[in-house]
Amino acid sequence: MTRPQMAAFLAAHASWINVVWLPAYAPDLNPTEGVWSYLKRTTLVHLAARGIDEVHQAVKHGLKRMQYRPELLVGFLTETGLTWEQP
Repeated sequence: MTRPQMAAFLAAHASWINVVWLPAYAPDLNPTEGVWSYLKRTTLVHLAARGIDEVHQAVKHGLKRMQYRPELLVGFLTETGLTWEQP
């Protein structure tokens, strides 16, 4: 959908749709930035990979370890101002 088409769609549905424009790049609002920062400071800090497969395996291993640390993941959300609520 082109920009003019999107503008026309939003104008036609203004009674029930609310648009919030976000900045194009906002790392402070993106919890994945915290994940990557943590991976770079822990799992990948001393990695001297010989190929992309080795990087892939290291990242996969680091993400798997994070999976078992929910407090860490909630911390990444908290840094952005978001909250986690248990269902």
